Amino acid sequence: MKTIALDIRHALYFAEKEYDALKDAATAASSTLDAGTGAGADFTGWVKLPSETSAETVARINATAARLREACDYVVCVGIGGSYLGAKAVVTALQDNFADHYLPRPSEPKLLFAGQNISGEYLEELCRLLEGKRFGIIVISKSGTTTEPAIAFRELKDLLEKQAGKEKAKDLIVAVTDGRRGALRTMADKEGYETYVIPDNVGGRFSVLTPVGLLPIAVAGHDIATLLQGAKDMEAETAHPGSDNLAEKYARMRNALYQSGKKIEILVNFNPKLHFLAEWWKQLYGESEGKNGKGIFPASVDLTTDLHSMGQWIQDGERTIFETVLSVRKTPVERRIRMNAENLDGINYLAGKTVDEVNAQAELGTLLAHEEGGVPVVRIELPAIDEYSLGQLIYFFEKACGVSGYILGVNPFDQPGVEAYKKNMFALLEKPGYEEESKAIKEKLNK
Repeated sequence: MKTIALDIRHALYFAEKEYDALKDAATAASSTLDAGTGAGADFTGWVKLPSETSAETVARINATAARLREACDYVVCVGIGGSYLGAKAVVTALQDNFADHYLPRPSEPKLLFAGQNISGEYLEELCRLLEGKRFGIIVISKSGTTTEPAIAFRELKDLLEKQAGKEKAKDLIVAVTDGRRGALRTMADKEGYETYVIPDNVGGRFSVLTPVGLLPIAVAGHDIATLLQGAKDMEAETAHPGSDNLAEKYARMRNALYQSGKKIEILVNFNPKLHFLAEWWKQLYGESEGKNGKGIFPASVDLTTDLHSMGQWIQDGERTIFETVLSVRKTPVERRIRMNAENLDGINYLAGKTVDEVNAQAELGTLLAHEEGGVPVVRIELPAIDEYSLGQLIYFFEKACGVSGYILGVNPFDQPGVEAYKKNMFALLEKPGYEEESKAIKEKLNK
């Protein structure tokens, strides 16, 4: 199986001195992560997760997925952040671009998502879609009390029990939660739901290769064993610290660029199927590194689409950015452009070429233009968009994220800033236990 490739040549000369100076720090960070001796080490269980996930676990997840696929026309995955984005990224990458527009077929349910926002309109329209339909729920939450998924699950559970009956509904709900405690664990044990455990030592944004991501991906009909194999092979590839370690090399390059004044990293793709992979990546890096007044700001664009909107800023705007381009070596179709006798659109010079050949030249032309315009470009090449390559890429980004955080000097595995909005929201909503905060925030707002 071919592995992903990393090319830093179009970025290196922008920060070569900084890159060379970070050699020892990068190797030390990589060694610290592997040894589990750094900040947040209690949440590094994902480092060896691919090689430690048993065939029995995969078989059980596939069996649960097969049961839901047989019983449902729709399966709603309820979760937010890391409990949502990883599965959404993989499923979107692997499915037909227009899969959402086709009706469900027997044993091929549609995977839907809820609990990733607070929108009454979204929830109302989802429930309207599911009225009278065969559906099931995968609810993913460590605590069971996170506001967004808790609201969605309460409403969807009530609808399911109303339509299918309480006894049948319990067989159509699977909970992915804490192994011992929390509101969802208590509910699942009481109601008799099948459950999967979120490991204590794996944080949400690193959880896509646990049942958090694997179960929804399997329900969508994709090969989770091959996904894990790709991750396992990348685990082995990046297990030895040193300058040739792909994850260490990427982490070192991005920190060198950061030190040279490049404060924004734009993840670029030239394939629309990778849009949500970028959304997952943004959470992974933003939540891991954005703390203590530090951190590269993670952004993303879909090209060539966004060249007609964001392209001007990237080409000629403030030179505080660098790009990481996701390039796909091979696509499974060959759609060729036809000759047209009138040639009114002026594109007969493209006749005989495949659409993807045109896209490849657009990618190369963009790389050269941006580099000449002062934008460093890191390039990551995937052999294909398939389970194996995505497994590699997911683990590569996770490993590089841990190394990068340690180089930066932060704990990559906590997220203290996330609690700030929750505290204010709970106070405004007068949640029990927040009486003092409610009083203080009301006084502040009334000044």
